[in-house]
Amino acid sequence: MTPREVDVAGHARYTYRLRVSSTARAALLAEWDRCRWVWNECVAKSEAVHLHNKAAGEKRTCGPAQLDRMLTEARKRTPWLREGSSVPQQQVIRDFGKSRAKAHKDIRERLPLPQRAGMPTWKTKREALPTLNYTRRGFRLKDGRLHLAGGIVLTVVWSRSLPTEPSSVRVYQDSVGHWYASFVVPAQVQPLPQTGRVLGVDWGVKETATTTSDAHDLPHAQHGKKAQARLSRYDRMMAHRKPKKGQAASKGYREARKWRAKTYQKIARQRQDTGRKWAKKVVTDHDAIAVEDFKPKFLARSSMARKAADAAIGATKKALIEMGRKHGRDIRLVHPAHTTMDCASCGARTKHALPLSERTYTCTACGTVSPRDKNSARVMLIRAGLNPAGAEGVRPPGVLLPEAA
Repeated sequence: MTPREVDVAGHARYTYRLRVSSTARAALLAEWDRCRWVWNECVAKSEAVHLHNKAAGEKRTCGPAQLDRMLTEARKRTPWLREGSSVPQQQVIRDFGKSRAKAHKDIRERLPLPQRAGMPTWKTKREALPTLNYTRRGFRLKDGRLHLAGGIVLTVVWSRSLPTEPSSVRVYQDSVGHWYASFVVPAQVQPLPQTGRVLGVDWGVKETATTTSDAHDLPHAQHGKKAQARLSRYDRMMAHRKPKKGQAASKGYREARKWRAKTYQKIARQRQDTGRKWAKKVVTDHDAIAVEDFKPKFLARSSMARKAADAAIGATKKALIEMGRKHGRDIRLVHPAHTTMDCASCGARTKHALPLSERTYTCTACGTVSPRDKNSARVMLIRAGLNPAGAEGVRPPGVLLPEAA
């Protein structure tokens, strides 16, 4: 089972591996062909409305209501489309509407291209991976098996039981060819005993996470670097066997692509496992955690791109926030501006930003000398309002104790 994911709406996802028979696989792929056709029709309709508005100067809309009517008419005229369940086809329209609305929102907010979501595009048969969404009326669990609308029956590998009745399920296939079922259930808080300790977390590249406690620092695991030789080999195999445009891929090309996908999947799971184990330890040992609200996207355009991606800062931060919500801990996100320039002891700020090569922070006001990342982790505590010391260095009543650095 893949890890439990918590969203901001108070729901959690529990994902399980599926054992799919040849009959069920054929039925799932046929259902996906219909859903993919509906998606492409939505893209075509949206583009047609956009071109019409541009030419005629009108403001016609292409929302879910219009697309629902289009689907109803298409199911009346097309027996092949009517053979499938209407539930996943309607969910395709909902997903298309969300994707289109997000793209329009980013355009209105004038976000730059690297951060802006693009308009929904075509889903091709050979590239798009199957994904089917079913609401409560489109599936049921009976005798430990998953029954989908349309008579599709799937065997679920129940690595652990669901805490409550699921409200929806997503059935999808990954790049390796494995099938999964992801159930949505209401998130339940599982409180842990109080410890009376707080922690500050600063993200980095040399060390993925530096904290105010030496025992809770997270070193760079370098899972991607260890597998780089194999990945390079598979890349060369794919480059030698790459088919020409318009030609079908050879068996050797497909095998090399599958091996590469398996390697990337293993790396992703190793990173995920490392991050979740560290997050569980941090959350278990601390009541409140001040976390740098760091967004590592800009590192993708720097010389540290590969090492930063291997550190999986974003995934580790997400795991920490989810684990804190799951166990009812106080997770406070801190804006990262000037956290490397401020002194954790006196609050003074350096006149110039420190270069990355300078790993020791020396305060020109009070003379404090400390490792740069440790100082930043202490600044997180102060900015989050978790600093245990008052103006005279005395702990105010009721304030949590920090870990000794």
